[in-house]
Amino acid sequence: MTITHYYPFNSDDLSVLKGQLKKDSPIGKICWLGVGGKSDWLYQPSGLDDLRQFLQLLDEDSPLIVIGAGSNLIVRDGGVRGVVIRLGKPFSNIQIEDCRIRTGGFTKDALVATKAAEKGIDLTFLRTIPGTLGGAVRMNAGCYGSYLADHFVEATVVMRDGSLKVIEKDACNFGYRHCDLPPDAIIVEVVLEAPKDSVEALQTKLKKFLERRSESQPTGTKTAGSAFRNPAGYSSTWEDNDNHELKAWKLIDEVGLRGAKYGDAQVSTKHPNFLVNTNKASAYQIEKLGEIVRRKVFDKKNIVLEWEIIRLGEFDGQIVEEFTR
Repeated sequence: MTITHYYPFNSDDLSVLKGQLKKDSPIGKICWLGVGGKSDWLYQPSGLDDLRQFLQLLDEDSPLIVIGAGSNLIVRDGGVRGVVIRLGKPFSNIQIEDCRIRTGGFTKDALVATKAAEKGIDLTFLRTIPGTLGGAVRMNAGCYGSYLADHFVEATVVMRDGSLKVIEKDACNFGYRHCDLPPDAIIVEVVLEAPKDSVEALQTKLKKFLERRSESQPTGTKTAGSAFRNPAGYSSTWEDNDNHELKAWKLIDEVGLRGAKYGDAQVSTKHPNFLVNTNKASAYQIEKLGEIVRRKVFDKKNIVLEWEIIRLGEFDGQIVEEFTR
């Protein structure tokens, strides 16, 4: 697809910016699935002040998307119109004091878990969650009976106009895979609080979680984590979701789709709620396979699976029709 560029800034002088600004950036290739097209513009800020300056220079009508590690994204083959901001190393700091951790929005979940354990703070559930803290807040990420909301204190965000705002827990209205942060708020810092335990006990816990993940999930493959939300998230309180029998993977397995393929996209043989790029799958093939799964689960079980993977951008020729009841 040919990209027709527009100039998304309200100034001709961008010399004040210190980060990296690129046209036609292949953002699909830097996401975990390794599929999809380019973004019209990609900006990687050099720090907080630079990010705020960039937003102040950005035209208020320009489409804007913020991504982190790209661990739960399908970037469609036609690419993303508008501007993409990708936070990086400048937003990966970690500070620990007593039972609190202050960390950047781009810090990897696994690193937070590891560094916290070294100080005797139990955030071990984050060790096996892919992605960054910003994304974990947005999705109220969780596993093994713990959720981000259980430990969330506050987040510092940058709004679309470049202003800073601190948002506390009560304003987030956390739910199952849900958080009420404003959609245009960019999470630059998160404060978490967790109970203390011995370093030895926490190291044992980390090891156990890693072993459990290795046994049950397709690690070392091109995937984007859980493809669909557990239906339990809509029929019970999110706190009870891990104990609920209505699991997305079980439904997919029960309708016979473990290992199903569409082109080079495959439903994982190890964990049916993972979609895998086995070789050179296109974004179309992966999303199409996901919609095949959704339709068959509905036909056989009368349950509509909702996507957990975020899909961005435009189709390139072939269009995936989203299943609706």
